[in-house]
Amino acid sequence: MKKAWYSHLARLIAHMSGKPITFTIAVGVILIWIITGPIFNFSDTWQLVINTGTTIVTFLMVFLIQNTQNRDTEAIQVKLDELIRVTQGAHNALLDLEEIEEEELDAFRSKYQALAKSARDEILRGLKDTDIPEA
Repeated sequence: MKKAWYSHLARLIAHMSGKPITFTIAVGVILIWIITGPIFNFSDTWQLVINTGTTIVTFLMVFLIQNTQNRDTEAIQVKLDELIRVTQGAHNALLDLEEIEEEELDAFRSKYQALAKSARDEILRGLKDTDIPEA
């Protein structure tokens, strides 16, 4: 339950930051900063305000965006795993591929690249691109 507050906050901020009003507010802040430049004689402090503000927002948003991407990616992986699991003829060895070592993943990728090339070659010869190749 301790992580729930962060997930909820990250989801809320990520949702709100993608809205047009949030972009409009950000543009407004920049315009106000630009307009106040002559008032503050374009001083170092005037420049430091926008630099510090944008750095802080960017720093915090990196963590929120990463949290959102991680959660979305995990959800997509679970959904894909379920589709593989319930599809007759699918290879259950493909479940949870994101957890295997790079070399094993490369071997799977090479196999499927070869299947794709073979299918494209068959299309060029006028054959159909359907069915289960290994069946």
